[in-house]
Amino acid sequence: MSKLPGWLADLGAGVTRISERLDERREARDEDPDTPAMTADGDPAAPQSVPAPPAYAPAVPARPEPVAVIPWGMRVAAEAGWRLLVLAGTLWVLMRVISAVQLVVLAFASALLITALLQPTVARLRRVGLPRGLATAVTAVSGFVIMGLVGWFVVWQVMDNLDNLSARVRDGIEELKRWVLDSPFHVTESQINDIAQNLSDTIGTNTEEITSAGLQGVSVMVEVLTGILLAMFSTLFLLYDGKRIWQWTLKLVPAQARAGVAGAGPRAWRTLTAYVRGTVLVALIDAIFIGLGIYVLDVPMAVPLAVFIFLFAFIPLVGAVMSGALAVVVALVTQGVFTALMVLVVVLAVQQIEGHVLQPFILGRAVRVHPLAVVLSVAVGGVTAGIGGAVVAVPLVAVTNTVVGYLRAYSREQALRAAARPPEKAAPAAEAESAPSAGAQE
Repeated sequence: MSKLPGWLADLGAGVTRISERLDERREARDEDPDTPAMTADGDPAAPQSVPAPPAYAPAVPARPEPVAVIPWGMRVAAEAGWRLLVLAGTLWVLMRVISAVQLVVLAFASALLITALLQPTVARLRRVGLPRGLATAVTAVSGFVIMGLVGWFVVWQVMDNLDNLSARVRDGIEELKRWVLDSPFHVTESQINDIAQNLSDTIGTNTEEITSAGLQGVSVMVEVLTGILLAMFSTLFLLYDGKRIWQWTLKLVPAQARAGVAGAGPRAWRTLTAYVRGTVLVALIDAIFIGLGIYVLDVPMAVPLAVFIFLFAFIPLVGAVMSGALAVVVALVTQGVFTALMVLVVVLAVQQIEGHVLQPFILGRAVRVHPLAVVLSVAVGGVTAGIGGAVVAVPLVAVTNTVVGYLRAYSREQALRAAARPPEKAAPAAEAESAPSAGAQE
């Protein structure tokens, strides 16, 4: 126990010396910045900065930015890719919305086509002196009455000639049966009877499907009547107040693009009017000449077939083929092979005159759409919305082509005007230069 106080005294003296030595080193380090720092144990601390590599060490290049490493073509493809994805998504949503309200869209599109056909008549009546409401009423009622009479005439002709057509069809089937029996295909009468029996059994077993298809046809007729009424009301309002509707539509366009859209609208309407009037005239010529040829060849229901040819002419390319094929089939069943061949010659001759003479002369440069665009647009319209979509597809493409061409020319003209316009800062400088000369003249 007597040695403990001496040991504690030595320990205290050692701690005092260590603290004095650390204070001395701290003061020396503050005076000399190059002196390395010490830890609590008296060892030098780790340096604050990394020392430079020796001269013989190889140079390590700096890593570039990741964007700079990607090739330019890939970056352009990526930029275009996501924009195309956004555009495709927008078109998909738009097509879904259109398919959901397909009846309304087709009715309004039909109203636009009818309005483009009847609006020049309203303008003429107003120039004569009739008020706008009376001119609209006279034109709309006359147009709807004429369309109704044409439809009634077609139905009446079909119903009036139905018995005669049925008898001729039966005779044609018997003649076809005799031709098949006498042909070199070695077909026996029992085989033909088996085919007829199988067809009869198929119709008998699928009675429920046929009944449901008939009920579906009733619902389709209700939708057609609804679309016709909607198209009639839309046509009336477009004929009477089309200008105000267009002015109200312009208010929905952003102010910066309003001038270009306002200039493209009348040009699009002129294109649509030229397309509708030219198509009606070409279809009327086709129906008259093909109908006369069918009538001369003594094919039954020549007038209804001519009306069908007129209506199908509004479907470019496809409609002419369908109406011509219908006329040829009726001639084949009722009059035989020779008459069918003659009808085919008449149809092809009239369609060739239409394609090479009538359409270029009547439509001219008002509607310039490439045949490939016509085929693709008719296909897309038919797949999307059936016959109505096929009818609306080509005028829609023609109007879009006109609008895009005008907007491109308008933007180019605006860019040239902006480039030719003098800068705003040059005006004060010119005024400052002209001030001394004006003072000198005074």
